[in-house]
Amino acid sequence: MSNSEIIEKTIAFVKEALTNAEGGHDWFHTQRVFKSALFIAKDEKKANPLIVGLGALLHDIADSKFHEGDETVGPEMASGFLHELGVEEEVIQHVVKIIENISFKGGNFAQKFRSVELDIIQDADRLDALGAIGIARTFNYGGFKNRPLYDPDIPPRLNMSKEEYKNHKAPTINHFYEKLLLLKDRMNTKTGVKLAEERHRFMEDFLEQFYAEWEGKR
Repeated sequence: MSNSEIIEKTIAFVKEALTNAEGGHDWFHTQRVFKSALFIAKDEKKANPLIVGLGALLHDIADSKFHEGDETVGPEMASGFLHELGVEEEVIQHVVKIIENISFKGGNFAQKFRSVELDIIQDADRLDALGAIGIARTFNYGGFKNRPLYDPDIPPRLNMSKEEYKNHKAPTINHFYEKLLLLKDRMNTKTGVKLAEERHRFMEDFLEQFYAEWEGKR
């Protein structure tokens, strides 16, 4: 089976698996990450295109947030599917490691695996958490979890452990400080850094407007 056929079958698999998924983690999120990863990879000559494509497409196949915190579901689903396609074992194991290590998880833990392909996909995934779409996804998830927009009496919490971050239920605005505004300085590639800076500024402008409206000043 050619690489293009493998990608086509993976796209169909992911679309089916993410039917009715929460709007911030649905097929369209995966599609955006896939497109961004391919764009970033153009400047990363050492990257394996098949691993970039498969890793991007399968990175959120079963996000632990929607599986009671179980981080094994996604890697197992991806591995089983790729084995059925007859993908090389080395490629499968690399994709599984990407899925296991891509998530932010509070940002205060040692990432156990690094590769240029993971760097690319991680940047693409983080870019989708920034800018206008990042804002929309954040409030969509907050609504999905029935969280308040903002509560001035509940300050953001930084330096949370991985488990604390996973179980955190703060107002949606806090997420900007606990994750989104931290991402600009955690990008891996030159292209990722450049794109993140513009989206970061957009979020800062949004927050300025949000607080002004909250206080009735605009």
